[in-house]
Amino acid sequence: MSNRPRQALVRYYVDADLLGVAKILVQIRGDVTHPGDQGGPVKGGRVRAACTITDPATLDEVWIQETARQEWLIITRDRHIQDHRAEIEAVRSSGARMVNLAADDATDRFAQMEVIMCQWRRVCALLDEKGPFIYAVTRTTMRALDLASL
Repeated sequence: MSNRPRQALVRYYVDADLLGVAKILVQIRGDVTHPGDQGGPVKGGRVRAACTITDPATLDEVWIQETARQEWLIITRDRHIQDHRAEIEAVRSSGARMVNLAADDATDRFAQMEVIMCQWRRVCALLDEKGPFIYAVTRTTMRALDLASL
């Protein structure tokens, strides 16, 4: 019998614009990664592999394609997501699944964590949903953006 620890299943990718929050989440959840994450041991004796996106400065079009390939649910923050055509097209063309912290008040780590924690159960439910999609979340709301009209 092998003594090698089992791999943790990563299901969530937290984008570089939430890197402070990402570094908190990887400490308490084995299924979260972020750009530059070196991986390591997680709860339950498992090991999370290093993130395939190594540089937080990786272009949106590149990391969105990679997260879709990995079937990770993206958590990002962009108050003006509807204005970023290349990012929206990358979501559409790759079939990516994205949750976007859209709240104006989610400007610091605590407020960002508050939005994520208030909506966590609803975010988890999106793991079973097929992409492409973008959901805008605030502390109290979650709504799907109409990708066809963006």
